[in-house]
Parts: sequence; structure tokens; C-alpha cells
Amino acid sequence: MFRRAVIAFSIAAMLLTLGCSNKKVQNPIAHIDSKQPDKVLFDRAMDAMKHSKYDVARLSLQTLINTYPDSEYVARAKLAIGDSWYAEGGSAALTQAESEYKDFITFFPNMPEAAEAQMKIGNIHYKEMEKADRDPTHARRAEEEYRQLILQFPDSSLVPQAKQRLLEVQEVLADREYMIGHFYFLREVYPAAIARLKSVVETYPLYSGADQALYELGNSYEREVDIVRRLKLPEVAKGALIKQYTEGAIAAYGRVLTRYPLEERADDAKKRLQAMKQPVPHATEAAIAEDKAEIASRGSLGHFGKLMENFRRGPDVSDATKVGEPTLVDPKQASAPDMVRAANSSIIGSLTGSNKVGVERVENGAVPAANAPVPRSDAEAAAPAGSTPTTGNAAGATPGTAPAKPASSGAGNGAPSNPASDSSAVPEMKNDLQPAAATPPPGATAPPPAPANDAAASSSSDNSTQPAPAASSGSAQQSAPPTDANKESSSKKKKKHHWPF
Repeated sequence: MFRRAVIAFSIAAMLLTLGCSNKKVQNPIAHIDSKQPDKVLFDRAMDAMKHSKYDVARLSLQTLINTYPDSEYVARAKLAIGDSWYAEGGSAALTQAESEYKDFITFFPNMPEAAEAQMKIGNIHYKEMEKADRDPTHARRAEEEYRQLILQFPDSSLVPQAKQRLLEVQEVLADREYMIGHFYFLREVYPAAIARLKSVVETYPLYSGADQALYELGNSYEREVDIVRRLKLPEVAKGALIKQYTEGAIAAYGRVLTRYPLEERADDAKKRLQAMKQPVPHATEAAIAEDKAEIASRGSLGHFGKLMENFRRGPDVSDATKVGEPTLVDPKQASAPDMVRAANSSIIGSLTGSNKVGVERVENGAVPAANAPVPRSDAEAAAPAGSTPTTGNAAGATPGTAPAKPASSGAGNGAPSNPASDSSAVPEMKNDLQPAAATPPPGATAPPPAPANDAAASSSSDNSTQPAPAASSGSAQQSAPPTDANKESSSKKKKKHHWPF
């Protein structure tokens, strides 16, 4: 009896073993049965993933990669490791999945699964994306990863899906930028508001609130015009800034009418242009059709959806358009500090431009002699260098020409006397040690008085320069015309004018 029980137990164990050995595991790649060791490991990992045993699946896949590096299942095993982390979920698991997907793209960039790995990287950050008024880190990363997929794998079948996800992400980012610009607009910080709102409409033209952003941008420019008019600045500086800000307001309102003619702010933009007495542009048929298609493609949340939105971490992307091409390359962003610096430079340039200083150029490269008086613009031009003075007596002298100047009695070193720099030419600078100047002959005009210069007076007294001798009766001497004393005295009383700062 005992023997029969043992035999029956043995038969049952054998039948159970045979039943387990005949169980088939489907290969997700080749869809064939195989007894190869690398395939057995891969099938075992796939079965573990179906039962949510992700750690067991990763152990089998890593064993396959380390033991059979030349296997045909290595690439799929590398991608499956990332899929196991992706399916497990959680912040830490998704971070590890992203690392595995990036490694797969690095080692197998030409495989069709590389685009799939890139798409899942974008989806990781899309799932972690928060609302527009929260941290934008994951939204920016999702935008970057979807752009990378569209640019790196343009022939992939996942490109349309990536573009739609990208439009939803850019809706969130544009809404965030608009909220910041609106915050500055309400607090009358108009340079910052202009920078943010301008960046919104230039970077995300498909944003559902682009018309509102443009309208507030035009209002910000108009407020800047009012502020400039109240400033105490020269009219030149005011005119330049007012023209710049007015053109910005006209461009913003005009773009509402030409790009978003069916939006809510189109009528308000038209009224603002009419109030500014500017021409009102009209949208083309193509622009009207484009705007109509964008409005029709946008969705909306019902009352229950809006109520449940308060309990969700992720943003509402129902307003994102489903037509059009997303922005793949960001244009240059407007900067508030750059705008302020440009306005200040314009003001400073207009102020310095009104205080121009004239510089008199010395002809023929001549250099004024030492202790010579400062050249004046109302004085007669000197004879050009290198000209020979006319000399002669009364018979050979020509009226209107200056004869040669006789040497002074004290010029023993051969230096000619300069009446213009001589202190005896100025009556106010005479002293008791110097003799009186000779009286010019009848018909001759007196030499021009030199300007009062203490340095010239001191140098003439130190050098013991003697006054020029009187002209002989047999020579015809003619001096330079006299300088108007009233003009000279008035020029000395002129004061420099500075703009008040």
C-alpha cells in the first residue's frame, strides 16, 4: 500500500514537471520560440514586467547585457531597463529612466527605437510639469526634449505627437510669462512689463492670450509716453523717446488687428489707434482664416473640470491650439535693463549734443609760439607760412602790403620782435620801466592790442623786450586793423551754459 502511494506521488510530480516545461513565452521582437540562453533571459524579464516585478526584470536584463554583450537582444534589453523604471513611476524612478533612455540614444542613435526613447524623455518632464504659476523647470525641460525629437528625428512617426505636446507645453510657458508681465503692468513698472509682454508675443505667437498681451504691451508704451512728457528734459530728448514709444504702441495695436482679428481685444485695439489718430490696419483673408482655425481648435473645461483643477498638480492645457507649427528656436528675448539703458543713452546723447564745443584747426600745421596769445575767431587770419614779406622804401612800397619788421634794439640773439606779444602794445600793461611806444605816422592805423594775459606780461618783462621803433619817414608801414574793444570785452563776459540735471 505504501509502495502504491509512492508511485502515485512520483507520477504526479512528473506530470507537473512536464506541464511546466511546456509553457511557452512569447518574444516581443521575433515572435518565435527559442531555447537560446540570451532569449530565455529576455523572455523571463518581459514576463516579470507584465506582473509588475520591475526589480526582477531589471536583474534579468542586466544579466543578459553583461553575459552576452554580442547578443541581438542587447539593444532591446537596454531600452527595456528604461521602460521598467518608466513603468514603475515616482520621481526617483523617472529620473533613472531618463538616464537609461539617454544612454540608449547615445549608443544606438540610428535605431528606430531612439525616437521612442526621446519621446519618453519628453513625456517624463511632461508628467512632472506644474501649473503656470509654479516652478517652470519641468516645463522648460519638456519643451527642450520635444524640440530635440522634432529636430533630430524629423522622419519619425512620433513627430506629430511631439508637436502637439510641444504646443501644450508652450501654452503653459507663455501663460507664465504673461502673468509676470501683467504683474509688472499693474504695478506700473512699465519697462519690465514691456520686456515680458514683448517676449510672450514674439516667442509664442500661438498663445491663446496673445491678443491680451499685445493690448497691454501697447498700453505700457502709451504710459511711458505720458511719463516722458512729465519729465524735465530738453525737447530733443523728449521727442526721440516719445517717438520711439509711440511707434511701439502703434505696432502692438496694429498686430492685434492684423494677426488676431477675431479675438476679444481687436475692437479695443482699434479704438486706441483711433484715439491716437493713427490709421487702422485691416487683416487679410488668410489671417482671418488662420485665426478662426486656431479658435475652433481650442478646448475648454466645464464647471466640474474647473473645480477639479484646484486639486490637480498639473496645468490646464485645454486652451492650447491644435493647429499651427510650434516655435522650435526662441528669438532674442527683450530685456528690461537693456531698454532702460537705451533710454538713458538717448537722453544723455541729446544733452551732450546740445553743448558742442568748437575746435579751431591750425592751418598748415603751424604751431603757436611760446607765450603767444590765444587765437581768436574774430581776428584777421595770419599770413601763410613760407610767404616772403614785402620790403622796400617809400618809392618801392605798395599800399596795402606789410613791410618787413625792423629788429628791436634788444634782440641781440637774432630773434625778431613780435608786436602782438609785446606788452608795450597794450596800454594797460605799460609800467614805469618801459618807454612809451612811438606814435604811428599820419595815415597809418594803430596795431591791434593784445589780450590781457599775465603770462605774456611776465614773459615780456623778464625778456626785457623793447618796444618796436617808429617807422622811418621814408618807409610806408601798414599794420593790421584794430580789434573792436566792445566785442573783446563782451566775449570775456560770456559764461558757459550747462543743462540742469
